Amino acid sequence: MQHFIKQTLLLLFTPFLFAQVQEEVHPPENIKSIVFKGENGDQFPVVQIGESIYLEFDDLLASEQDYYYKIIHCDYDWTPSRLLKSQYLKGIDNQRIMDYENSYTTLQPYSNYKLTLPNDYVGFKVSGNYLLEIYNSSNELQFSRRFVIYKDLVQVNGEVKRSRDFEFLNEKQVVQFSIDAGSFKWINPKKEVKVAILQNYYWPTALYHIAPQFTMGTELVYKYDQETSFYGGNEFLNFDTKDLRATSSEISHIEIADPYQHYLFRDAFRAGKQYTYYPDINGDYLVRALQGDDSSREAEYTQVHFSIPYEAPIGLDQVYIIGKFNNYARTPENKMTYNKKNGLMEAVLTMKQGFYNYKYVIERENGDVDMNTISGNFHVTENTYLILVYYRNFGDLYDSIIGVGSANSKNISN
Repeated sequence: MQHFIKQTLLLLFTPFLFAQVQEEVHPPENIKSIVFKGENGDQFPVVQIGESIYLEFDDLLASEQDYYYKIIHCDYDWTPSRLLKSQYLKGIDNQRIMDYENSYTTLQPYSNYKLTLPNDYVGFKVSGNYLLEIYNSSNELQFSRRFVIYKDLVQVNGEVKRSRDFEFLNEKQVVQFSIDAGSFKWINPKKEVKVAILQNYYWPTALYHIAPQFTMGTELVYKYDQETSFYGGNEFLNFDTKDLRATSSEISHIEIADPYQHYLFRDAFRAGKQYTYYPDINGDYLVRALQGDDSSREAEYTQVHFSIPYEAPIGLDQVYIIGKFNNYARTPENKMTYNKKNGLMEAVLTMKQGFYNYKYVIERENGDVDMNTISGNFHVTENTYLILVYYRNFGDLYDSIIGVGSANSKNISN
């Protein structure tokens, strides 16, 4: 009888064991400079079926290791869908990445890997959320990245408004949008349609499960204030190391060594201060070097020194440096340490030559992350918002994506 009960419980709970949210896995320290983009150059691929997706990364071990890729199709909530691989892929994944070369005349040797999807071995049959996983020759997961494939079936129109909540009047931005079905037929859109809204392509603060406020003809209208609001944050800080030996308004001095040492000017708390327009690329980065013709193989790795004064809002919590260069991860590698001699929080990161956006965030003892305690919140900050429209008809096995829209707060209005 006990055996029967155990077997029954196993059958009942087995689906939940496999329905785990597919989070992005961050790479080991030897893998750097992961670039994962579509044809439009966004911070992660948002492409239509048939359009190309590009992955590039470096391995600082420089031993020409073998790496393999696998692809997982996911539902709206980023749990694996019920589709078989043969139902969402053309061909077969788990292929070796064949395009790789070693660095050329660099102080830090590395192997550079490139992958394009779709390719001769694999393509995509359906739209939706996807996860790309990279494994080594021992079948150990090295890192993973999310991407989105959509069909352009509905029109999405969005705009950014200033919050009408007086408490957040100068701090928040509100995304208002509509979805026009046009010739696309839906029966019960309040149940069949779901949306996700992302600020600057950053998944952890994405908004989900927002129902349309009302329907007008073939349009679903989302004219909320609080439900679709985001803190404005501040412009990202930046620096450029494309010229190894040139200081700039961001780089105070350079020590010529192996590797080069780039010391940034001391940053400051910007919360509570007046907003200053500071053009950024919303957290992204671009590998580039003045020397050589191929930055992928000829750009150097340097050590970049960051510092910011310790102030009371930090308390005993942890400060991290994040940006697209590390996929906004909070790891020991980019955690700052307190220097008792000068009263500064400091960190040294190994980074490839290029133009970088970055910001400082605080991780509290309970695990919460204060994204803007150091940088501040301003309603006039320039942010990009991505609106993804998901659809699942009655009887469908997966959530498809039928439309994508965007809005930018540079055109914010009241």
